[in-house]
Amino acid sequence: MTTYVFPGQGSQAKGMGGDLFSEFPDLVQKANDILGYSITSLCLEGPANLNITSFTQPALFVVSALTYLKKAKETGNKPNYVAGHSLGEYSALFAAGVFDFETGLKLVQKRGALMAEASGGKMAAVVGLKSDDVQAVLQKNNLSTLNIANYNTFTQNVISGPMNDIEHAKPIFEAAGAMFIPLNVSGAFHSPLMEPAKQQFANFLNQFSFSTPTIPVIANVNAKPYENSEIQMNLANQITSPVCWTRTIEFLINKGESSFEEIGPGNVLTGLIKRIQKGQ
Repeated sequence: MTTYVFPGQGSQAKGMGGDLFSEFPDLVQKANDILGYSITSLCLEGPANLNITSFTQPALFVVSALTYLKKAKETGNKPNYVAGHSLGEYSALFAAGVFDFETGLKLVQKRGALMAEASGGKMAAVVGLKSDDVQAVLQKNNLSTLNIANYNTFTQNVISGPMNDIEHAKPIFEAAGAMFIPLNVSGAFHSPLMEPAKQQFANFLNQFSFSTPTIPVIANVNAKPYENSEIQMNLANQITSPVCWTRTIEFLINKGESSFEEIGPGNVLTGLIKRIQKGQ
């Protein structure tokens, strides 16, 4: 029983995809035509543009999608389930046949551009407190503008909100016994501050049609398998909704899944899953 998981923003690294681009020249050319620049140069020469959201998201999608295609070609097997963390959900949907490579890339290009336009927001990882305790700290200290954006493990959560409020929260969470790690992102992703981007992206989604998943895809917004009627809604809502990663892995474990394979650059999700399996 195997689940493929696809990483999101933060897993990018100079040199990623180096062994893939020559193997899929037609798709690389399609990517270059859609993006208007060389995806190969972006990934191999980085890291300056590679860490800018509008470039990061297309790059990660391309590398993860090609990694999946190579894996499928080599093994001839399909996983029982797929899931992706935030941006990684697009690679999971591609793997499940919900849209083709070109459509997926157009979606993440637009998503990345809209998210890159967000300003005045920040995110920070809170390590060492359970999500209920994080919520309690927020409520006790009247930090009503901050929200949990990523439920990564039982004791690792990411909060999102206005920049000044995130900075103000640092000593408060440290006093509560948590590690507080500001993240290098340009906006308050997965929070109500992303509502304008969500509305614009929802309008953009209207021009596309989607197919029924051929592999169950577990959605970030509710940790449940995608229904065909929910695809457009889930993709729009994902921009403002928290990433329910802990619940996603719990759902899969309860379904009997014990083998998880990270498809794409890095091993961030592999580490998170190990912690969830240990109850950490």
